[in-house]
Amino acid sequence: MQINLTGHHVDITDSLRDYVDTKFTKLERHFDHINNVHVILNVEKLNQKAEATLHLSGTEVFATSEHSDMYAAIDGLIDKLDRQVIKHKEKIKRH
Repeated sequence: MQINLTGHHVDITDSLRDYVDTKFTKLERHFDHINNVHVILNVEKLNQKAEATLHLSGTEVFATSEHSDMYAAIDGLIDKLDRQVIKHKEKIKRH
């Protein structure tokens, strides 16, 4: 799985990059057909925003999360993506 990490108005530190990588390995455990991930971390005044697009086999999954803390925004993003990936996996099993 390849992770493209982009920052708007925020410096991507090594600890932030490691945190994102660690969290996305959790998603990979649930569904191993994740080809490509594009993560955008954005700071708008007091809001920290994390959004991501997952390229799965046959579809794309998008989620966004906002919080006053960037790490909490990333956690919220991973939770949303996790639910969507599991839903997609179940949909594939039914067909």
